[in-house]
Amino acid sequence: MMLAGLLVGCATPSLTLLPSEEGKQGAVAVIEENGVARETVVSELNSRTNLSGRPRTRSVDPKLSARQRALLDTLPPPPVRLTLYFREGTTQLTSESEPGLDFLKKEIAGRPGAEVQVTGYTDTLGSDEDNDRLSQRRAEEVLAALADQGLDRDMMSAVGRGERELRVRTDDGVREPANRRVVVTVR
Repeated sequence: MMLAGLLVGCATPSLTLLPSEEGKQGAVAVIEENGVARETVVSELNSRTNLSGRPRTRSVDPKLSARQRALLDTLPPPPVRLTLYFREGTTQLTSESEPGLDFLKKEIAGRPGAEVQVTGYTDTLGSDEDNDRLSQRRAEEVLAALADQGLDRDMMSAVGRGERELRVRTDDGVREPANRRVVVTVR
């Protein structure tokens, strides 16, 4: 309710471009407003354009109004993604990835109402069916390790993607350590 009040309280319509969940930069084009053609493009992160009168793009003023600051303060922190790697054909993390579980526990614990998505992947060694099962087991293993650290299972979900969405493109039947992974997204 407070958020809606802040949005309504803005004196002029404006648009602020924020980074995507992946931290990437996009662009927004405002082509028409109330049937009037516009040529406003916002393409710089954290930039704002005024949509009334003549369009201008400028950096966000560090002297934000109390309403604007309150609105920005209501935004959740950006998602965090961590990739953990596995030994070939197993659900055992590599020694380099093991400390990632402690990082994730702290990150999740610091976000009230966090949502955690654990997505498992494999390399192209083995059949599609075997890789689907292995990727699911990897995701569930990480979820179980987080739950063993005291995190609520109800806030987490696990899914296996097999050899779909390879990090490093390879032919079928190729060993590739970078593809044997789980990506944990914390929102």
